[in-house]
Amino acid sequence: MYERKIPLNLNCGLDLIGEVLYGKWKIRLLWFINVGHKRPSELQRKIPDASRRVLNIQLKELEEHELISKVVYPVVPPKVEYNLTEFGKTLIPIISALGHWGDDNEERLRSVILKQTDNLLGQ
Repeated sequence: MYERKIPLNLNCGLDLIGEVLYGKWKIRLLWFINVGHKRPSELQRKIPDASRRVLNIQLKELEEHELISKVVYPVVPPKVEYNLTEFGKTLIPIISALGHWGDDNEERLRSVILKQTDNLLGQ
């Protein structure tokens, strides 16, 4: 049975957001589902660096946090689609604002990230 190494800390909004959105691909998954990529295979193509297993785990967590819903169609082969819930849709303007901030500061962010990477590699 899974036991958390670090206890949950849900004392403020940032802690709650971190718990719900923690995961390398979750914000991208929410965004791509919002723009119409609803099938697991479509999401895998949009995020090729992520393994199918990790995407499935993060999709399940987003579903458990009531940000997306999963629809399984009774056909052969099985067809699955994900949709944002009304609750999940409330995150889209925030994700959009973060994306715009990243675009507006792209050069600076790339510079500091590359500098940090160089420092870690001892260069």
